[in-house]
Amino acid sequence: MNPLRINRRHSIRSMVGGSILLPAILSELSAAEQSADQTANPSLGPLAPKPSHFPAKAKRVIMVFATGGVSHIDTFDPKSSANGRDGKGKDKLMGSVFPSSVNKKCGTEVSDLFPHLRDSMEDICVIRSMKSAHFDHTEAAVGMHTGSATFTRPSMGSWLSYGLGTVNQNLPSFIVIAPHLPYGGTQVYASDFLPAYHQGTRVIPGPDPIANLTPRTIGQRVQQLELDLVDQLNREHLRGRDDDSRLAARMKSYETAFQMQTAGPEAFDVQQEDDKTLTMYGLDRGDTKSFAWQCIVARRLAERGVRFIELVDTGSRPNWDAHGDMKEHEPLAKASDQPLAALIADLKQRGMLEETLIVWATEFGRTPTKEGKFGRGHHGDCFSIWLAGGGVKGGIVHGETDDIGKAIVRDQVDVHDLHATILNQMGIDHTRLTYRHAGRDFRLTDVHGRVVKEILA
Repeated sequence: MNPLRINRRHSIRSMVGGSILLPAILSELSAAEQSADQTANPSLGPLAPKPSHFPAKAKRVIMVFATGGVSHIDTFDPKSSANGRDGKGKDKLMGSVFPSSVNKKCGTEVSDLFPHLRDSMEDICVIRSMKSAHFDHTEAAVGMHTGSATFTRPSMGSWLSYGLGTVNQNLPSFIVIAPHLPYGGTQVYASDFLPAYHQGTRVIPGPDPIANLTPRTIGQRVQQLELDLVDQLNREHLRGRDDDSRLAARMKSYETAFQMQTAGPEAFDVQQEDDKTLTMYGLDRGDTKSFAWQCIVARRLAERGVRFIELVDTGSRPNWDAHGDMKEHEPLAKASDQPLAALIADLKQRGMLEETLIVWATEFGRTPTKEGKFGRGHHGDCFSIWLAGGGVKGGIVHGETDDIGKAIVRDQVDVHDLHATILNQMGIDHTRLTYRHAGRDFRLTDVHGRVVKEILA
């Protein structure tokens, strides 16, 4: 048996007591065991910034995923409840349950569920003609994130990490803030066949968003010595095995975990924000669990160079899956409306909105017919999303549905088109961002996708 292999294994095992790994990074280590990458070279810095295909409009993406299926009819594509659309007729057609009005500057109509976002519509592009990848939650949610509703594929955040790297080596390139996992679970931020260090790192809102971030038993100097030894043993083991991406991913995870001990607490400490900023987001000082906290942290991570930030709006019940009563949308909208509008305004006042692409999405819409008391069923044929910043036109509506919100009548946009457009704003030609796996070149948009140029400034 190779003595070096024994020493390396025993050395690492003896250091586990020092808690040099973060639970948030352990998922990366697990994924690394299954990684099929053949190209990683740790000496080159796998997450070093990489050039884009052409000049980018945006430097980063903040994706907000409202899990459960938000009703387009009751939010960003209001439909009249007149002419028998009260849920009582034979077909039980039901118009918007909530009143709505238009933004006086741009004319975009939005439900009263989102008064703050309605006031921000001059900075927002609403797409009312989205078509879902599927009509079931898990498949649709995974499709929205990966482009495939039926096969496991890397998430969009992983593709951007792979294609562009990160400008801050002290934080992961792809961070997911999720109080609960959405439909689709960890697959929505998995790297799949991409190198494992491109997988999203999950953060759970709360007083300790990344558990065990600080070593409990040893000081930083001793820990650094241990890590240096582990790194030396790893590199010696990797010599002659340059295609071993599993070890490369572990090495990168060790490094990121150590660096996050300093960068992480500072990035997530919203107590550094002044009272005016907290009030703008609607966040009480000391609150570390609300959606407002997620939004402020997203801005702080964006400032610190994280490439892709995803905020999961709820996850477990209650979520936006309102089968029984559309009134279930009310508390969820109230929790997210002001923070999202504040995020747009905050980035704008800091000169960051034009280089930050915000994407608000859900997995599908809801039926124009009533279900339950005053609820709606799943509806994948059309739904609404919105984008802001990152070179996207504000104050416009793209696409149109029929007068009951059942079908798209103009300018359909599918998930591949959305992904192609997001990559385009990040300076990436979606047809050229490929990865060789299982004998073929894969890409986020598969063999589909059209950049929606009509919404671009």
